[in-house]
Amino acid sequence: MKLEWMGNHRALIEKIIKYGNAYSNTYKLQRSYGTDVMFSASQIQTLEYILEAEDKDEKMSEMAARLGVSRSTFSKNVKNLEEKGLLEKYHLSGNRKDIYVKPSAEGREVYAKYTEFVRQICFDDIFQYADKVSEADKENFIRILDLFADVLLWYGEKEQEPRKLIKIDAVNE
Repeated sequence: MKLEWMGNHRALIEKIIKYGNAYSNTYKLQRSYGTDVMFSASQIQTLEYILEAEDKDEKMSEMAARLGVSRSTFSKNVKNLEEKGLLEKYHLSGNRKDIYVKPSAEGREVYAKYTEFVRQICFDDIFQYADKVSEADKENFIRILDLFADVLLWYGEKEQEPRKLIKIDAVNE
């Protein structure tokens, strides 16, 4: 069956889906990524967002929202990264409720090794193609990916119909 409803966008959607599937298959796998520490893509992204937000004093809940993950997922990643010595937790004096996380010296070192590794095996090639794309086209592609992510996040949070337990009839089995 031809998927006519996608029009001439099928190839683009197919590649986005392929990327999403490949990413979801490796997202939680622990790998060294050119470092001496084992961590998942999910964990290194958490460290990356923490490094990026370091001068903003952004709360963990704000970083989780920006990354598009639940607060509990972000907290689990922070806990794992802290146990590996890559992060340190802080709170402001007079406010023990809001937790802030900062990279440790080892976290910075591991992230630098990670970025060198992934840059060489992946991003150098991607950046060569991206350099040929106009800024307007990049903005359009960013918008496409944001729309995709927003729908997936919305639908993932949407309450599903409750499942009903249905008795299996031995005669009709």
